[in-house]
Amino acid sequence: MNDAPRIGVGLDSHRMEAGRRCVLGGVEIPSDAGPVGHSDGDALLHAITDAILGACGEGDIGDLFSPSDPQWKDADSAGFLAEALRRASARGFRPVSVDTVVVAERPRLGPWKERIRANLAGMLGLPLDRVGVKAKTAEGLGPIGEGRAIEAHAVVLLLPIPTQDDQQSRDNE
Repeated sequence: MNDAPRIGVGLDSHRMEAGRRCVLGGVEIPSDAGPVGHSDGDALLHAITDAILGACGEGDIGDLFSPSDPQWKDADSAGFLAEALRRASARGFRPVSVDTVVVAERPRLGPWKERIRANLAGMLGLPLDRVGVKAKTAEGLGPIGEGRAIEAHAVVLLLPIPTQDDQQSRDNE
C-alpha cells in the first residue's frame, strides 16, 4: 500500500476583461470585469485542480482540458475539479486539506471569502476548517495591481484512502 502523503501546488492566472462574469471558487461575484479563459476562467478552481493533479502524478489541467479543444469552451470549472478528484481517488488518494490565495486588485474579495470557502469545502468533501481562502492585492504592482489580471495559488494535501485491510490492521493492534 502507498501510505505516503502527497502535496500538490497549483497556480493559475487570467487577464481581466470588462463585461465578463467573475467566477472564483465556483461562486459568481458581482464585478464589472471577469477573468478571460477558454472555460469559465475560474482561476481558483484551476489552481486547486492543478494541485490535486500534480500531487497524484496526473500532469496538469492543460493536459486534460486543452484550451484548444472546443468541448471546453465556456465549461464550468467545477467539472475539472471533479475529474481531478476522481483521478486522485482512482490512484487511492483523497484531499484532507486545501489552502489557497487569490491575488486581485478587483473585485474586492473580503466579503466573499467565507462563501467561496464553504463552496470549496462542499466541492472537496472537506470540513470547513480544512479549507483556507485568503485574498490579497498586489499593492498596485504589475498587471494584477493595475486590475488587468487575477492570480490564484493552491496547496493541497492528499492522504491515502484507508482500505478495509488498513482498518483490520488497526482493529488488531
